[in-house]
Amino acid sequence: MRKSPLLRGLVAASIAATLTCLAPGAKAQVESFKIMAPANAGGGFDTVARVLADALRASGQVKSVTVENKAGAGGAIGLAQFINTEKGNPHALIVAGAVTAASIEANKSPVNLSMVTPIARLMGEYNVIVVPPSSPIKNMKDLAAALKANPGAVAIGGGSAGSVDHVMVALIGETVGVHSDKVNYVAFAGGGEGKAAILGGQLTAYVSGYGELVDLIKAGKLRAIGLSADTRQKDIDVATLKEQGVDVVMYNWRGVFAPAGITDAQKKQLVGMVEAAMKDPSWKTRAEKLEWLELYQPADTFKAFVESESRRLKDVIGKLKLN
Repeated sequence: MRKSPLLRGLVAASIAATLTCLAPGAKAQVESFKIMAPANAGGGFDTVARVLADALRASGQVKSVTVENKAGAGGAIGLAQFINTEKGNPHALIVAGAVTAASIEANKSPVNLSMVTPIARLMGEYNVIVVPPSSPIKNMKDLAAALKANPGAVAIGGGSAGSVDHVMVALIGETVGVHSDKVNYVAFAGGGEGKAAILGGQLTAYVSGYGELVDLIKAGKLRAIGLSADTRQKDIDVATLKEQGVDVVMYNWRGVFAPAGITDAQKKQLVGMVEAAMKDPSWKTRAEKLEWLELYQPADTFKAFVESESRRLKDVIGKLKLN
């Protein structure tokens, strides 16, 4: 029996819809999606989550994306909530990175990144140390001298206790001859509060990703005294710590993870969605403006990297005795 034109059309539409959902990198027919930024608004996790959300929408992967902020313990509190509430949900991601891995180790967290599904490493950025423009500290030599003279009087702010910011400050202290437990590190749960503190003169110095502070640096509201890169960056007019005699190199990577319990097909679809979003002009434009490093890794390569990085940070934190 011949199918009617209407029936043939419905069958064709159904097959097309199925292929669209299953084809890697194809536009996903997802009505709503959520991304958790495990920190307060204004910081690196939040920025990455919102740039990715915009790119997912702009590239046609999803119709609606909600970004949820859940701060605490360098991302471990948000990670715990994500693990407990999103298991098996193929329409949810959490942003995590070196800060998360370090904080998990420093705080002896009961949750870790092995409890979620790596989807992609997205980007990275070097940290920068800034001071108020009126500060007598002009460079890393001045900061080192102040630390050695009276470490307790030098308040250096950054991300959560045990974060990459904290590890970097501790390493700087150790390198210039000040034991890590003597360094006066002030932890903030979100970038917004930290920036307010350094702008308000409540800190001697502040450490964060360069992209989070570049606008304030270029506007002359903060002065950059050191970048954590291994060599001078052609597009960033800031001397490295290394070239100023402080041999510390560190970059902060960030990626996205899905809940545990998703299928291989759902994981593959998420990888395709993220790849498509990162190729969209909205992602590329913001990434360039924020001067992010291109560090993309797909799921399986990213998984191996996370495992290796977690071991490395555990070793560093153990030696520094941050907890």
